[in-house]
Amino acid sequence: MTALKIAAPLATIVLMATPAFALDVAKETEVNATPDKVWSTVGDFCAIADWHPAVASCEESDADGATQRTLSLEGGGSILEELIARDDEAMSYTYRILESPLPVANYESTISVLGEGEMSTLSWSGTFDAAEGATDEDATGAIGGIYDAGLASIAEKAAAM
Repeated sequence: MTALKIAAPLATIVLMATPAFALDVAKETEVNATPDKVWSTVGDFCAIADWHPAVASCEESDADGATQRTLSLEGGGSILEELIARDDEAMSYTYRILESPLPVANYESTISVLGEGEMSTLSWSGTFDAAEGATDEDATGAIGGIYDAGLASIAEKAAAM
């Protein structure tokens, strides 16, 4: 009985201390354009203003050697993001959100282009936690919607080049 009195509270503490699993969203689309054309559409860190319908403008800056971008959103609001990895040869970059009105925390995302010949696969994936006060469904729904709109626009623009 004494062991049970000690084990039950200990188990509760361990379960409470276990970190929550990060949420993730991964989307991809086939693009009727060469990988080079798709990368020329999406590869510049601030080109998001040219291809994402929710972004009105993008301003790139440097903060202590790190490349950042401030996205001004259609309808108001802004997002501050930081580039954390870039590989032009592999046609991918990874960034994180530093400040945002989105219902996410600890957000990190990668955009990449794969393919050969005249067809490409464009991928956008991210991991994050739901922000305080937001549900997992709110967070994954918001990010999934952003990815869907962006991928559709990139595919259209790259195919038209």
